[in-house]
Amino acid sequence: MLDLFIVMVTERTFVAIKPDGVQRGLVGEILGRFERKGFKLVALKQLTPSRALAEEHYGVHRERPFFAGLVDFITSGPVVAMVWEGEGVIASARKLIGGTKPLDAEPGTIRGDLAINIGRNVIHGSDGLETAQFEINLWFEVDELNIWTESDHHWRVEA
Repeated sequence: MLDLFIVMVTERTFVAIKPDGVQRGLVGEILGRFERKGFKLVALKQLTPSRALAEEHYGVHRERPFFAGLVDFITSGPVVAMVWEGEGVIASARKLIGGTKPLDAEPGTIRGDLAINIGRNVIHGSDGLETAQFEINLWFEVDELNIWTESDHHWRVEA
């Protein structure tokens, strides 16, 4: 029963490797950074997003001049969509990802190390709890989310 409670209170976030990251062969590198941090992967799929999905995902930017470019880019090729789970995963993922502008992103972050420019910044991560819930529900069906317990789970809970 304890395991079920922990799953219920553990935070989840949505992360997507954008077409430039997929096409540059950075999927393994990025997945590895999240795994080494200790987060649990609960959903993963590769797809080329439809325009409707992209427009809904970027809907908060609909009135901005760069909206059409965002939609065109994210639908231009395959995206690797993921859901990660763990304590403080939303804020921690944002730190792992780094600043939106690669030139401003700290060395050691995904964008600081791997991104080329703001238009090709390799990765997206939810910026808060409400956004994470919205994006997870947008990109994944409930039955695509896996509930499982890591073999070292008891070490983490006792810490």
